[in-house]
Order: sequence, then structure tokens, then C-alpha cells
Amino acid sequence: MVQSKVQLNSPVLYLRGVGPQRAATLAERGITTVGELLNYLPFRYEDRIRFTPIAEIVPGQVVTILAEVAPGGGGTVRFKRGRGPVFHLPVRDASGTMHAKFFHGAYLQDRLKEGQRLVLHGKAEYDFYRPTRLEMINPEIELLGNDDAAADSTEVGRIVPIYEAIAGITPRMLRRIIYGLLGILERDIPDPLPKEIRERYRFPSRREALLYAHFPPKDEDIENLNSFRSPAHMRLIFEEFFAYQLAMALRKASDHRQTGIALRVREDKIRAALKRILPFKPTGSQKRVLAEIVADLEKPYPMHRLLEGDVGSGKTIVALEAATIAIENGCQVALMAPTEILAAQHYLSARRIFEPAGYRIELITGGRTKVERELAALRVQVGQAQLVVGTHALIEEGVKFEKLGLVIVDEQHRFGVLQRKRLIEKGIAPHVLVMTATPIPRTLALTLFGDLDLSVIDEMPPGRTPIETRWATEERLTGVWEFLRREIGDGRQAYVVYPVIEESKLELKAATAEYERLAKQVFPKLRVGLLHGRMKNEDKDTVMEQFRRGELNILVSTTVIEVGVDVPNATVMVIEHADRFGLAQLHQLRGRIGRGKHKSYCILVAAKTIKGEARERIEAMVATTNGFEIAERDLNQRGPGEFFGTRQHGDAAFSFVQPLRDHEILEMARREAFALAENDVRAKDVAARLEALSPAWQQRYRLASVG
Repeated sequence: MVQSKVQLNSPVLYLRGVGPQRAATLAERGITTVGELLNYLPFRYEDRIRFTPIAEIVPGQVVTILAEVAPGGGGTVRFKRGRGPVFHLPVRDASGTMHAKFFHGAYLQDRLKEGQRLVLHGKAEYDFYRPTRLEMINPEIELLGNDDAAADSTEVGRIVPIYEAIAGITPRMLRRIIYGLLGILERDIPDPLPKEIRERYRFPSRREALLYAHFPPKDEDIENLNSFRSPAHMRLIFEEFFAYQLAMALRKASDHRQTGIALRVREDKIRAALKRILPFKPTGSQKRVLAEIVADLEKPYPMHRLLEGDVGSGKTIVALEAATIAIENGCQVALMAPTEILAAQHYLSARRIFEPAGYRIELITGGRTKVERELAALRVQVGQAQLVVGTHALIEEGVKFEKLGLVIVDEQHRFGVLQRKRLIEKGIAPHVLVMTATPIPRTLALTLFGDLDLSVIDEMPPGRTPIETRWATEERLTGVWEFLRREIGDGRQAYVVYPVIEESKLELKAATAEYERLAKQVFPKLRVGLLHGRMKNEDKDTVMEQFRRGELNILVSTTVIEVGVDVPNATVMVIEHADRFGLAQLHQLRGRIGRGKHKSYCILVAAKTIKGEARERIEAMVATTNGFEIAERDLNQRGPGEFFGTRQHGDAAFSFVQPLRDHEILEMARREAFALAENDVRAKDVAARLEALSPAWQQRYRLASVG
């Protein structure tokens, strides 16, 4: 039976090889239509026109071989202490024999019988224990049919696309489904890119690009394909960026058409107020950033600015200066923080700086009693509170402002875009200042916050002492604890951080158990406190205040102290199981020390035998305290989705683009999108065509539109 032609919005359910069960599996990945399936591009390509004969393999090379399971059965499972089962598989081709090892690969034993044809892709090396024998460790493997008819043209004799498996749908199944789909795809599919843009960059049509990207011709350069730099990939990457940037450009144009509150800044009383709240002489970087913010606040449309700076660079005081300008203009200011500890820290800092100037500060968090929250909300509603600090409790319906003129969002990537929008909607086109202590490379800032103007504080305040970071092993902990005693003997304080609260199957030290051990056995004469996320809010506040006042020598904690804790007298941080933390998280934790005039030390406790990315993270922490360098390394390791936790904050998770790899295409797409947005009617027509492509595009457009 010949299938009729399908369009981009046709459901995948009726494609040959799909059916209800696989359609449900694809839907869990967000693939329900033909268009969404075609946006699921291969992540790699293999040249299966010319396989490498086993006899010609050079050790250390990544190769693809076509072979069969060698005589003697389908391999053997051996158990290695501490490693679990290891499946050993001998394979051969006409030129020779080699071995493959699969850790935790016992499941392969029943699938691989003598004579089974397969493709192996991986790095070939000499066996450590048999130096003359070639082997592959955990290669990618694909089983083929055992006759030429079974191994169809999607598997051998061409450049073969390799897809990431989706649950039980293997790369081979996906390849066959998509190959069949391309044969029945409607010839005239919509192309959302304006004709002049396609011609300017010599992009292929959308249909040509999709066919080419899924099943490239034999003469395409394999390196171009694997670096996503074929003309087809360039066009599809451009399209994804262009759609998102166009939504941001239209949103920014809409913001500029709003009537905002033009604040007066250049008046003697406001200048005097700014001088009054500054506790120290600002750095040149802080002055520059404040000037950029001031220029925005004076405009008749709302500011939307991202303030970026490393931990301890002085972002908060700049934000409070902006708040001062808004308050002196008769407006209220809302400052939203992601955690109760950080909100309390901001509240205490603002009180210390603002109350002598006569400003009234309010705190609204979920941890306060219902009566306290209601009274605070009433003071906000009638205008008695001028600066309102809080967590996401600020966006609850019961919190209303008399005249909200400035919204400040700290650590924006920890909030959803809709949460920011709900807070903004509590005023009439208020100015918006978004802050982050996670240094973001320009490329990623344009991707995630393209509707915001960017300000960067790139120098530290004077008097901040550099932090020395050391890598210690478990065996050296006795010396580490002795070092803590000496620092505390000199009047300092210390943090000791653990990855989990309670003991678990992960065999990690837990904060609660280690607190008991450290307090009773290691430091019986010192005052040791415990802080973790499951404690009641009032208990957390009490412990933090005790530590801040110097009543505790050591604070044992989880990552609850990652942001917002500012105790200048704390000079040592010990992080156990440091290899279990992310790089950005380690840097944020380290930022809790080095805030006073005394030299500070961060000690990362991890085994010297750790390998791979975990080792790279520890080495990066020892090598540099530069937050921007740390962020670059973290992004290269995890990618932007993991780096920002895109599911949490609502970032438009792209199908196949990588902002770091594709930054040049991003710049092109942004330039074209913002130029097009100057013609509002034309831009909205293009945006409508992009939205019509699939529900995924609609979601991406909506997310960009709310910022």
C-alpha cells in the first residue's frame, strides 16, 4: 500500500513504522507532527561507504568498521570487582579480528550470536593487559540484517545519519521511519524565511535542507556534516535562531511603544541621596553600569536591562542605587530573590543602607506567618513600603502595589519567565533590572536574554583578597581540620559543605551525620552549626544570624548557602565530595568567602583518581577564580540547557542549535531579525509563518515574547 503525501502538520501516528505505541513514545519527547520529527536531526554522521578494515586500524583513531561476531559464540560476560559485568565480544572482517568491551553490557549476550553482522564506531586502542591486541571500549554498535537485502540503503553504502535513541525507538528505527517519510513529504512545504534572506545567504529551501540534513549525498564532506556546517545545517540553524530573535525583536519594539515612567535623575536631591547610600567609593565598572541604567530610567519607555557580574562584584549596591532613584521619584521598588536566605540577606543589606536615609523596607516571603504576610501586603498596597524584598511570594494575588516603578529580579535564571512577567504586571510598565552572578558569555546572553540590554561589571571592588583554592584527598582531612583550627584560633570562621542532607545509597557523606561527628569528635571545643534546606525558615534564619554575628565558628551546610550569604569574617570553605558538584555551583559556593580583608581558602576534597569531566571541574577551580572563564568551561562541558536548567526557567530549548558552536550564525540571525522588526507589518507576517510550522515553534515564540 502506497502512503499518500504528508504535510508538516500531519500526525506521526500514521507514518509507516510508527503506530500508536511509538507515537506515544515520540509524543513524550514533544514529537507529534511530521514537522517536529523532521526537526529531530542526526547528532552525528558515519561514512559507511568506506569502512576501515580491521587490519588497517591505527591505534588511537576513531573508526567505523563493518564486521561480524567471530566464531566461538556471542561473546562472554566476565565480572570485574567494582566494575560490574563486562561483556567481551570478538568481531572479525575479511582482514582480521579485534575485540570490543562493553561495561555493564550483559544485556548484549542474548542479542549477539556468531555471524551477526554489525557496525562498530569508536576509538581503537591496544588492550592494556594484552598489548598486541586491538580493542574498542564501549563502542557505539548497530546490528544489521544478515543478508544484503536486510541491510537496506539507510544502513550501508552511504553517509549514514546517527540519531539519538528515543526510549525504545532505536537509531535504526528512526532512520527507517524518517527515510520513508521523506519519500512521501509534500513537495511544496511552507518556507518561513523571507526570500531576500535566503538569497542573501544562498540558503537552500526548507525542503531541500531537511532532505539533505537527514540523508546527505555521498559526496558531502563528513567533517562539514559532523560540525553542522553543511549548507543545509547552516540554513536550519539560522532558521531556529531567527525565529527566536524575531520574537525578541518584536517584544523589544513593543516595549519601546509602551508609555513608561520617565524618572528624574539629574536633580540635586537625588544626587545627594545616591551619595548618602554609597558605603564606599564605587569602581569604574560600577560607575559605567550605573550610567547605563540611569540613561534607561530617564527614557519615557520601560528599561529592560540585564546586569551581569561575578560573585562579589558589587551588583547589589548598583541595584540599590537604581532603587534610590525610583524611590526619590515617588515610586515603589520590588526586589525578587530565588531563596528565602537570599531574600533575607537583601532585606538586611537594604535596611542597613536605606533606613538611615528614612526609606521604609518590607520583607514578603512564604516562610513568614500568614498574619505577618497580610500586614506587610497591606503596607505595600497603601504605599507605606518603598522597597519590597521577597521571594516568589511577591507574585501572589494578595500582593498589590500602589505605584510600582522598578522591578529587580536577582538570579533570573532560577525563575521562570512567566514569574518575571507576573511581577512586572503588578505595575504599569515598570522599569526592569535583571541580575545574575552567573557570568554569561555574550553569545548565550543574546540567546536567552536577547530582549534585554546588557551591562557587565567586570572588576572587583578594592580590598577583596584573592581566594586560594586547593585540592585535598580524604586521606589529608586530618590536616584540613587542623588548618581550620588555626584559622578559627586567629578569629576567623569556616564553612563545611556536603552534597546531601541525610545518608543515602550513594555512599556520600551527609550534612546531618557529619555535623554530629564534627561537633562531638573533631571540634568538641568549638561552636558548630548546621544549615540545610529542610529546616524551618525561622531555624534557618536563627542559624545564619548566629554565624553572621560570630557566635558560631563553623557552619556545616548543604548548597543552601550557594547564593546570598555574606559573612566577611568567613575565610575557609571545605567542600567534601567536590567532584559531585557542578562547576558553576562550586564557583558560587566559593564566592561565599573572600568577602573581607583576610586571605581566604577554598579546599576541595576529592580523590586524586577521579577522571573525565569531574577531574576537569576540580582542575578548573584550582586554576582560576575568574567567573567568566569558569562559566565558559562549564558551558562547554554541560551545554546551555543543562547550564541554565532550561526546564526550570522556561528557555526555548532549541532542537539542534548550540549557541556556543553556532555563535556566528546567531549574530547573523539576530541582525536580520532586528532589521526586519523595524517593519512591523512584515515582521508579524513572517512571525505568523514561523508559528504555523508546529506547536514547538508556537511555544518558542510565546516564551520569547514574554521575555
